[in-house]
Amino acid sequence: MTAVVFIHGTGVREPGFSKLAGRVAAGLTALRDGLRIVPYYWGGTHGATLAAGGASLPPQPAAVSRGLAEAPSAPCALHASEAGSPAGPAPDDTTAGWAALYADPDAELALAAAGGGPAVERPPGSVPPEQPLRVRLTALAAQGDAPAAELGPGLARAATGLAGHPLLGPAAEALGPEDLAVLAARALTARVIADALDADDPLVPVGDTRDTVTGRLAQALGAPPGGTERGLRSLLLRAAGSAASRAVVRRRRALTEAAHPAAADVLRYLSRGAAVRAELRSLISGLEEPVALVGHSLGGIIALDTLISGPLPQVKLLVTAGSQGPFLYESGSLPTLEHPAPLPPHLPEWLNLYDRRDLLSYLGAGLFPGRVTDIAVDSRQPFPASHSAYWTNPVVYRHIVDLLP
Repeated sequence: MTAVVFIHGTGVREPGFSKLAGRVAAGLTALRDGLRIVPYYWGGTHGATLAAGGASLPPQPAAVSRGLAEAPSAPCALHASEAGSPAGPAPDDTTAGWAALYADPDAELALAAAGGGPAVERPPGSVPPEQPLRVRLTALAAQGDAPAAELGPGLARAATGLAGHPLLGPAAEALGPEDLAVLAARALTARVIADALDADDPLVPVGDTRDTVTGRLAQALGAPPGGTERGLRSLLLRAAGSAASRAVVRRRRALTEAAHPAAADVLRYLSRGAAVRAELRSLISGLEEPVALVGHSLGGIIALDTLISGPLPQVKLLVTAGSQGPFLYESGSLPTLEHPAPLPPHLPEWLNLYDRRDLLSYLGAGLFPGRVTDIAVDSRQPFPASHSAYWTNPVVYRHIVDLLP
């Protein structure tokens, strides 16, 4: 009788583990009779916990609490001066708004355009309200990236794109020229920084630099110097930023406590994984051959490390799904094998299942030619759902059963 040892991934705890192990057992035994499914639940003993009850989490600042409590009725602007009062939101309260702009630099433009009302036909020969800004954006683009050099490259490209944006006209109908200039400056700044983030640039400017450049760009686009944003409510922050800030600060502890096992399990394993491997080795040693190890995510790393560290003749097949073992090896972080050392001869056949939408799945065949079979599966789920969808995908079980000894 073939024994299949299932090793779970990061963040899995009871009662979730029993439900997961039951689903895996049902999926495998539905395709092949006579299998012995042996769940290995390492999360309860070796998984990460907040040992001091979350003492490492910073408390919510009182100033932030006051600002957030006032946010629904106060003008939600990118600077405290926009509220017209020294008691306005602290500068750090704008982080959520900028984060939203980095995700979509044109978000404020779209919101302004949506509030502009229906389009009206203009008399022949009249100048569209957005035309002066288009001219200034074109002139700014002609200067290259120098006016925003502190942010990095990309200003000229961003200005050219914004000058031709179809929403400038509707936005100009809703905002005065000075307010439109400020909105455009924020869009340009956000675009340059968003491109840097997308390129994994290790140098991203601090908020003070970002704000200084934004003010400079706003002036170049027609806003008066100093206090240019007074009276302009940030459309993006009004719609989403302040609410997002309240939610993030309010839920930080809950989010950390709920999500920390997924990341902390990896850190704990990489620093103190010997006990997990020893326990798995002891479990396998008590099983009759043939044995197959099936590991998901960190469970695949644990299985791989355990097999590399010494022969286990009972094990005839290793299956990893959505696992980071190949990445850890290539990056020099796999505990038991350092690149470019090859896999030891005693490692059994290795099937590595991955999903192209799962950003936590990696390939092994290019690193270990002839020793790993990479097979793509498709859950038709976006990340991160794709990382947890292997065990509801019938194709996964078919691939495993086809290779079981």
